[in-house]
Amino acid sequence: MDFNMYQITIFISIILASLITPDAKMAFATPQKGKTEVLKFDSESDVAVALAKYTADLSAKFVKEKGSFSVVLSGGSLIDTLRKLVESPFVKESVDWSKWLIFWVDERVVPLDSEDSNFLLASRGFLSKVPIPPGNIYAINDKLSPEGAADDYEERLRRLVSSKVMPVSSASGFPKFDLMLLGMGPDGHIASLFPTRQQRYEKKRWVTFITDSPKPPPPRITFTFPVINSAAEIAMVVTGAELANTTKAVLHPHQGSPLLPAAEVSAEGELTWFLDKDAASKL
Repeated sequence: MDFNMYQITIFISIILASLITPDAKMAFATPQKGKTEVLKFDSESDVAVALAKYTADLSAKFVKEKGSFSVVLSGGSLIDTLRKLVESPFVKESVDWSKWLIFWVDERVVPLDSEDSNFLLASRGFLSKVPIPPGNIYAINDKLSPEGAADDYEERLRRLVSSKVMPVSSASGFPKFDLMLLGMGPDGHIASLFPTRQQRYEKKRWVTFITDSPKPPPPRITFTFPVINSAAEIAMVVTGAELANTTKAVLHPHQGSPLLPAAEVSAEGELTWFLDKDAASKL
């Protein structure tokens, strides 16, 4: 059987994680968790329906409470799983799209029209089908280096905080997004925070960069864990049998084993796992 480099990385990531520096290993201590709910569905289609209702309900809640709804997207299969949100009754009747603010938890540092771009993926599958004002969509500056793009994205977030568009968490001091929509890789990574890369241990920056991602393309920017875990609500959307073992390792880790990045996710409000039958098959 032939394996590509990313598949090989998945097989060895847990072993390599144990070799990271002693200071970094401190992050393997069990993180403090907010409320977590694990929802299991018979099929990916059922996940898509439930995710649409969950997101629409949160949109109504936050728009009523604060006049806007900040949503952080990821790449991968998540955008396809959001497909029911662009259908009736949500697309026209029950969601105030004009109040949405769109961000990315991570992005590949490639042109925005590249097939590798999370922005392009979201545009095709979601954003082009709903009337969110273009000025409310915060894509990266694709003309900059990875470091420059990370600095620029963080500075734009800081300006939104300064202008009171974006609140900060009273608990952490980091920006507090209303909803993070996350996926998980087979190696347990979320955003571009990989098991064997130091970016997962960044505690001060809001946005950091990576130039050697084990999953191509290698140059990326990513939110850090303090930002991710300051979110009011987080949805972890995981479907497919290929993620069953990783889902088990994250939700039921062996004592003393290195934690995968996905196991370090929490939310100030609630972390909700959306699993189809295949992803939940080992639980």
